[in-house]
Amino acid sequence: MMNYPDIDPVALNLGFVQIHWYGISYVAGILGAWWLLKTRISNTNWINAQQLGDLVFYSMIGIIVGGRLGSVLFYNFSYYLSNPIEIFYIQQGGMSFHGGLLGVLLAVAIFARKLGQPFFSLTDFIAPVVPVGLFTGRIGNFINGELWGGPSDLSWAMVFTDPAAGGIPRHPSQLYEAFLEGLILFIILWWFSSKPRPMMAVSGLFLLGYGVFRFLVEFVRVPDEHIGYIAFDWVTMGQVLSSPMIILGIVFIFMAYRKA
Repeated sequence: MMNYPDIDPVALNLGFVQIHWYGISYVAGILGAWWLLKTRISNTNWINAQQLGDLVFYSMIGIIVGGRLGSVLFYNFSYYLSNPIEIFYIQQGGMSFHGGLLGVLLAVAIFARKLGQPFFSLTDFIAPVVPVGLFTGRIGNFINGELWGGPSDLSWAMVFTDPAAGGIPRHPSQLYEAFLEGLILFIILWWFSSKPRPMMAVSGLFLLGYGVFRFLVEFVRVPDEHIGYIAFDWVTMGQVLSSPMIILGIVFIFMAYRKA
């Protein structure tokens, strides 16, 4: 058993403004992904450094707006309907990956039209670096002491300080997700995209990989208390939202290689 390292979610308190680790995790993820995308420009002839900066900006807006609205709509709509001002309290956490993904896809669709490139050319281009943001985001969840897992007797189980965690050892599911959705998925996608692949294949592999990893981790992650299990005392909202990603990922990979 391990004790959760109680970390102050506020990284820097300047009095008139507070800088949270959660916000820093998003900035770190975006900057890291941007840097890696710069290394991929040399393999393309349809986007330059300035256009890449615009693409990152469009995507950043999609992440923030889509992620927040996804959390509001998918996980706690009734609460935010009664407390609409708190929709803007993103420093307190409450961002949905699935909502952020939809926001980024909309931003990419708009930018692809502006650039005159196929939509899947851009999604294949950015998919390998998305796990960087997933990794830093899950570390932000861990620092916030949120989204912990179910009871565990494993040697790395942690006792979280949140009173709702009950003071018992639990799976550090945030770290599981950081490892699987972040590190492992990044390695797989970076390797896979290092060689020419049919259009849509990289995007399909991202959807499949994230969907499978997220679906598996949900078995040890405690669902949101106000939602609970959707069905059969084990199906969570995360699994419901990830299932279409698994199906679409398989379909995209099949279509990509069939066309090729």
